[in-house]
Amino acid sequence: MGSLFPLSLLFLAAAYPGVGSALGRRTKRAQGPKGSPLAPSGTSVPFWVRMSPEFVAVQPGKSVQLNCSNSCPQPQNSSLRTPLRQGKTLTGPGWVSYQLLDVRAWSSLAHCFVTCAGKTRWATSRITAYKPPHSVILEPPVLKGRKYTLRCHVTQVFPVGYLVVTLRHGSRVIYSESLERFTGLDLANVTLTYEFAAGPRDFWQPVICHARLNLDGLVVRNSSAPITLMLAWSSAPTALASVSIAALVGILLTVGAAYLCKCLAMKSQA
Repeated sequence: MGSLFPLSLLFLAAAYPGVGSALGRRTKRAQGPKGSPLAPSGTSVPFWVRMSPEFVAVQPGKSVQLNCSNSCPQPQNSSLRTPLRQGKTLTGPGWVSYQLLDVRAWSSLAHCFVTCAGKTRWATSRITAYKPPHSVILEPPVLKGRKYTLRCHVTQVFPVGYLVVTLRHGSRVIYSESLERFTGLDLANVTLTYEFAAGPRDFWQPVICHARLNLDGLVVRNSSAPITLMLAWSSAPTALASVSIAALVGILLTVGAAYLCKCLAMKSQA
């Protein structure tokens, strides 16, 4: 059985490039809030509303520009509904551009509503902010007593609350932890320390640290290079053998000295 040390986090202030094309491919265009009374089915108003881009991924803390266009000749009203903080708004013929500031929620929706001739239609954009682990590093195991200390570093990851760190030895998982209790809104470095009591059959097998972001269906993975668990405890028998050899040499020297003294005594008597 192993024992767990407290898991540590170091949040970073620097920004790193965001990614998200995989999530964009998985995201279907939203048609509007369920049960919304603002756009009844069967409406005869011949106009459309579009959002561009429909999906965008940014690095945490960055801003987003969304364009809401429509085909209404004389729109009565246009508005954006989103939990994200809004910045400047620009308008033109048939379009409105909205700025969203300091995007830190890993997944958010922005709904653009346009009213034309008393009827309202809408379009939706999805905004994500996430950063897969930049690197996963497993330190060489350190033997302390009869246990190995395994230490894994996961760098520059967001959101931490969706991260799962797993230590795998050979074909089996020896420890796994979800960091869902962490709710920080910054990139972070994560360090997991674990003590593993290895038996004779555990040596010469690889140990790997896996980091996984589980973002509601999108799974982003990164892993460390494997490190083979060496037979480090063999140093103890080596030390014991060295002591035994030294003791044997001491005994032989003592016996030899005694024999030599006996021979000299017998020679002197003769």
